[in-house]
Amino acid sequence: MEVLARDGEARAGLLDTPHGRVQTPTFMPVGTKGTVKGLTPADLRGAGAGIILGNTYHLYLRPGADLVREAGDLHAFSGWDGPMLTDSGGFQVFSLAKTRKISERGVRFASVYDGSTHEFTPELTTRVQEDLGADIAMVLDECPPANAARGYHEDSLRRTARWARRCKDAHSREDQALFGIVQGGLHEDLRRESLERTVEIGFPGYAVGGLSVGESREEMLQTLAATALMLPWESPRYFMGIGDPVGILQVISLGVDMFDCVLPTRLARHGAALTPDGRLNLKNSRFRRDFGPLDPECSCETCTGYSRAYLAHLVREDELLGHRLLTLHNVHFTANLCRQARREISSGTYAAWARAWISRYETAR
Repeated sequence: MEVLARDGEARAGLLDTPHGRVQTPTFMPVGTKGTVKGLTPADLRGAGAGIILGNTYHLYLRPGADLVREAGDLHAFSGWDGPMLTDSGGFQVFSLAKTRKISERGVRFASVYDGSTHEFTPELTTRVQEDLGADIAMVLDECPPANAARGYHEDSLRRTARWARRCKDAHSREDQALFGIVQGGLHEDLRRESLERTVEIGFPGYAVGGLSVGESREEMLQTLAATALMLPWESPRYFMGIGDPVGILQVISLGVDMFDCVLPTRLARHGAALTPDGRLNLKNSRFRRDFGPLDPECSCETCTGYSRAYLAHLVREDELLGHRLLTLHNVHFTANLCRQARREISSGTYAAWARAWISRYETAR
């Protein structure tokens, strides 16, 4: 990764992939099952998405990595020809605590679709991601809950490091970057140990995992700040699981380059829109006769073509068009927020701009 500008710890840069160049910092819309819900690849490009994320757990179960490989890869199968990242599926597996069993070999779990038993090993998740053909793949890691005992975090991070080594040994695609993941909970010394073990193995990029899993925002930011300072400067830094506007600007200020979350698309499906003046709930009766644009400052198709009153009608009637238009807006809004952040970092004005932006957003809520 090439870092082009810096304002404090915030960085703006370029990340080259086989499917194109990604400008960072960047938000990755989540395409869990090979699609960002409701949007076509053309929609995503028009909204400014630079890279999207696919979910290994779901794609492994349905339609199956072998079928995706037969189609060419996930790019060919889905029609998205831009950069793509796939997670290892570990977070989904470990969130199903009642139906999974961890061992040194890997993790056995029951499918959320039909209850069938499967086992993810570092070797299998690596092969599945190679079959999917994403530009960036992730090692299999364990994501413990924030409130897990210190001893559990110690055992977990060391197992994750051993799994990371096995992932790297199994990885064979030269056109795919494999990223390591740092764990350790809220313990700075364990984060350091995890980071040192992971960097020793050697990866082209590193993710900070195990946050946004139940801890407070203050605890999350304190842990991230300490961890980010230890990450290799020349490598892309990926924070797993942040998507609210304030959180995005906060992690950017700590040196994060990439982040993902289902929040913008999930909010849209529940009738909510992101704006600089806070989150709008289109189910609210005050929008029934509001014929102004959703966000006067936004240039997306939704804001330039439809009124709040019409969108509120679609939401109340649970019309698919309403879900699509709000999703399109929220993805465009988030991509544009990152675009503004890159500009401010390059100008050396990011810190002041971010403070003012957050103040406006939080005052309006």
